[in-house]
Amino acid sequence: MPSYQDILDRAKRGEPISDEEALSFAEYQDTKALANVATTLRDRGFHNVVTYSRKVFIPLTHLCRDVCHYCTFAQVPRKLKAPYMTVDEVLDVARQGAEMGCKEALFTLGEKPELRYKAAREALREMGFESTLDYLCHVAEVVHQETGLLPHLNPGTMTPAEMDRMRKCSPSMGIMLESASERLCGKGMPHYGSPDKVPAVRLQTLADAGRAKIPFTTGILIGIGETRRERIESLLAIRSIQQEYGHIQEIIIQNFRAKPETKMAHAPEPDLDELLWTVAMARIVFGAEMSVQAPPNLSPGVLPQIVDAGINDWGGVSPLTPDFVNPEAPWPHLDDLIRETDAAGKDLHERLTIYPKYAQDLDRWVDPGLHKALLDLCDADGFPRIDDWAPGDPIDPPREVLDAIKRRPSRTSSNLQVILDKALTSESLSEAEIVRLFQARGHDFSAVVQAADRLRKSVNGDTVSFVVNRNINYTNICYFKCQFCAFSKGKLSENLRGRPYDLSHDEIQRRTEEAWARGGTEVCMQGGIHPEYTGETYIAILEAVKAAVPEMHIHAFSPLEVWQGAATLDVDLKTYLKRVKAAGLGTLPGTAAEILDDEIRQVICADKINTAQWLEVMEAAHGVGFRTTATIMYGHVERPVHWARHLIRVRDLQKRTGGFTEFVPLPFVHMEAPMYLKGQARKGPTFREAILMHSVARLALNPHLTNIQSSWVKMGHKGVVASLNAGCNDLGGTLMNESISRAAGTLHGQETSPQEMAKMIESANRTPRQRNTLYGDATQERIDAGRAASELTDIINTPAHKYERKRKGPLMRPGLIETAGIS
Repeated sequence: MPSYQDILDRAKRGEPISDEEALSFAEYQDTKALANVATTLRDRGFHNVVTYSRKVFIPLTHLCRDVCHYCTFAQVPRKLKAPYMTVDEVLDVARQGAEMGCKEALFTLGEKPELRYKAAREALREMGFESTLDYLCHVAEVVHQETGLLPHLNPGTMTPAEMDRMRKCSPSMGIMLESASERLCGKGMPHYGSPDKVPAVRLQTLADAGRAKIPFTTGILIGIGETRRERIESLLAIRSIQQEYGHIQEIIIQNFRAKPETKMAHAPEPDLDELLWTVAMARIVFGAEMSVQAPPNLSPGVLPQIVDAGINDWGGVSPLTPDFVNPEAPWPHLDDLIRETDAAGKDLHERLTIYPKYAQDLDRWVDPGLHKALLDLCDADGFPRIDDWAPGDPIDPPREVLDAIKRRPSRTSSNLQVILDKALTSESLSEAEIVRLFQARGHDFSAVVQAADRLRKSVNGDTVSFVVNRNINYTNICYFKCQFCAFSKGKLSENLRGRPYDLSHDEIQRRTEEAWARGGTEVCMQGGIHPEYTGETYIAILEAVKAAVPEMHIHAFSPLEVWQGAATLDVDLKTYLKRVKAAGLGTLPGTAAEILDDEIRQVICADKINTAQWLEVMEAAHGVGFRTTATIMYGHVERPVHWARHLIRVRDLQKRTGGFTEFVPLPFVHMEAPMYLKGQARKGPTFREAILMHSVARLALNPHLTNIQSSWVKMGHKGVVASLNAGCNDLGGTLMNESISRAAGTLHGQETSPQEMAKMIESANRTPRQRNTLYGDATQERIDAGRAASELTDIINTPAHKYERKRKGPLMRPGLIETAGIS
């Protein structure tokens, strides 16, 4: 057997310890040494964050067939007003909780009381239910439907069939193992006479939950007569099941509290060292990735010490209801919990009843009927959205995030600081390092944002640029089926905003001339992929613009349009790019990128160009002398790892070509997007995520791409001002007509005038600079024309006429290589 120190050293490196090695620590007394290893592991898995769930506690019934000797929750019928809470009583509590910001409805109840009490059987019969579990499932569904709270069910032991029913109404469940010791079920011991506390029965429930793919909580109760060795044996029994199924989302270490009028009223409670020793052992047994929890109300006054033993979670905390299992122990006030967690050097953050890891993989872990509710509640990491901000929604950014952008961090996680130092010295960051930046919360968030802003200042100074331009979307007819797009009009899509149109050259020229008269230096032109368009169509549009205003810079055609244009003329990309360049194209927008990872593109735009094809178009464009932008459209179905891959692919191409002028984060606007309306996407990024996208882009793309732009259409005016303190140096275009985001639901308007641009920039204590597309200075004549601009005239969207397909050959769907040629 290796020495204790050898085992601890291996554990600290993240190597799992064997059952035999774990059991050898039953006689080990150095709690401090255990805690040192445990906190290292915890920080590796959870960084600077300690979580809690804001909940209401709903004791559906106090009746129970078990008679645990330490329990005051279980009561006999004569002591209760009614055997069960009514639906109305439950809803009253749940509604109050929802109004107070709770997201979890924790249902706790005695086990199968109808098997012991006639009163329970009669009450269930009168309500029309066969069992307590049937009633529980009904009430949980009603609570979720009426209040939006997520039910977490603790009904005790269940059969596989019962679990299947419960899974449909709850994203997570739990059962405390308490102890794997058969000895505690003997006569005179705390579990004597409690058939549901037989360890084999509870472990079977845990294993069945794993087979059913239900995120489950469990844990042990310490101080009820078990030995330290038995505690470790209990933890190892749980670990064995977890290694097989992977469904256990947290380990609770709950310390026994003696209660009056129980058989254990005078039993000694475990001291603080017992609790800390057990918490640390649990962390070492389960490693860095498992959540380890200790209820804060059971150990008032010593919470920082508990954090220092290796926990990363406080469990459920209610602003409304007491802990009915431990009624003598009130929940700490949230402000106190924040303060005590901060005293331990950690940031408190809310979580859902289903832990982030499981919320990020709903198809595997959660019934489909609950997916939309969870997507509405979650950010990209699986944590809850804690404010109402969404891209395109004209509400103010959350004050908490605005304050964090400016707050000087008093601490930064050591592994994060190493990454920031690399970025600031122009070293390339790895995928894992970029993901870590995106995970920043609390003080770590402030550190990332401020590092990005320092880098912005050193590279770009205090000048913020913008361009006076006009968007011209020449058609909204499109045969592609992008699931995020509410702009394009194809079959069955006239229920979305607007009617199908296909602009005449006269209208394109009129808009171009008006843009020039109003100080514009650029027209930005994109549209749907009309089935009758060919590469010649795009060339004709360019010629029309240049005929109207030869001086106008044309920034047009996404890589998808370029690919389609070349394919319809049966020429290679470089040949076609040279033709559009000769026809007057100045630069290309880097749209159609969405997320440059085919795992995500298969979900959101399966028939569109894939990642390699997008990069191929951009590299070809750079090769023939074009400059282009690069974008990311984020906040829907992807995760931070996909953001990291996207940034790396843009960075690597920029290293080769230097052809990108700027990087433009475009947060997903969800309101009218088809995949959101189908319940298949999140509500766009949170404001924290939107700010981080700009900051991390600044750090990850340094020093290769030095302009980071913020979109006022999606972020709103206050949002872009905040982003100027987070690494941004450009606000993009005034736009004059914005159609695509408005179709998706944004309410931030169609135009921001040069005067408004300057006002936003100056409010951030920066100097405005009107630029052209290629980042040169706009001429004074153009600046004066923009300041004197008259109101826009109403646009005319030339109605699209019904047509029969005239163009021969298949429609080009480059993303569907295996079905090329199928229209």
